[in-house]
Amino acid sequence: MQSFSNNADIADEGVWPIRRRRILDWLVNETRGERFIDNILVDMCEKLLASGVPVARATLHFRTNHPQWIGARILWKEGLAEATINTFAYGIENTPEFLKSPVNAIHQGAEEVRKQLEDTADGDEDSFYQELRDDGLTEYIAWPVEHTFGKRHVATFSTSRPGGFTSEHVDFLRDLLPALTLVSEIRLKNIMARTLLQTYVGPHASEQILSGVTTRGSGATVGAAIMICDLRDFTAISDLWPRDDVIHLLNDYFDAMSDPIERYGGEILKFMGDGLLAIFPLSKDTACHDLLEAIREGQALMAQLNRQYAGNGREPLRYGVGVHVGDVMYGNIGSRRRLDFTVIGPAVNVASRLETLTKEVKRPVLLSRAFVEMAGCAEDMDSLGTFPLRGLGEPVDVFAFPER
Repeated sequence: MQSFSNNADIADEGVWPIRRRRILDWLVNETRGERFIDNILVDMCEKLLASGVPVARATLHFRTNHPQWIGARILWKEGLAEATINTFAYGIENTPEFLKSPVNAIHQGAEEVRKQLEDTADGDEDSFYQELRDDGLTEYIAWPVEHTFGKRHVATFSTSRPGGFTSEHVDFLRDLLPALTLVSEIRLKNIMARTLLQTYVGPHASEQILSGVTTRGSGATVGAAIMICDLRDFTAISDLWPRDDVIHLLNDYFDAMSDPIERYGGEILKFMGDGLLAIFPLSKDTACHDLLEAIREGQALMAQLNRQYAGNGREPLRYGVGVHVGDVMYGNIGSRRRLDFTVIGPAVNVASRLETLTKEVKRPVLLSRAFVEMAGCAEDMDSLGTFPLRGLGEPVDVFAFPER
């Protein structure tokens, strides 16, 4: 029999804990050195077992601020030394399985979902509960984990004890929730901060910011292979196309060019309208080779995308890429209160001018001699000659990807 409760005062009102236990002191005072909530869940469940609470399965379900995932589940089962973490894409919240799940019931306001799994007299055939029965579990309980501003997450506990949990076991578990809430909120906010920074400034810059590189002018000089990419005729497209189609086009274009950059170890520092700036730090020996592979794969994906566009009667997307290598200043630049973590320097300017030059020479990818020599790829490229670049002193020897 499954029960749903919207009564927030299941235990005596205002009484917490029902009984003080050693595990509560551990959660509050002895977990501050552990960064990851999944490790805390494993340790907590092992301590519950040692205390006589027959937990055989436990989960934490968190909503996240992630561009790909609406949430994640941390799952522990008895006998496992580590918890497993599963992420869930946007859209799962609309599926029939989720809508009838106990997790959704908690999100909709239930203060407790309790299911006796040994009792099948009600004809329950729910696949989720059947899966728990197949694992030998006898009772399942889900409770909300309330974070700041009413952000509601979920904790669940299951047992394989015949007859399920006793009332003492339930009181023990319920006593953990306030402490678990505090402990999990701190870790979740750390994860969200890291995720948001990685989403908006990239993995390396986010690590720098989180480590305290937050003052204006702070940063370092690094050697890097630099890549600047820009979409052609975007102004005309944005004027003529519906807004949603323009956004969809940009996302398609950035997926094609960005995924290979990240896959080959590059870091996208910023999206600039219809362009992007990325670097491949020379601290990695294969940086130049990785950049070339990223461009080749990006070109193949753009060709695939253009075939789809052609099938829909649209003009192909054109782009320009400029590549150079050199030292850049990598750090915080901006006003007193609004900073941008980026790279600047003459090497960035050369890459930018080469990208602009692609319009004139009608070749989509241009590379400087300095990059080509460092990459050792001169024989694989077409030499286009020497070109003066606006705002730069010496002309630059320019190479291009071979035409196919």
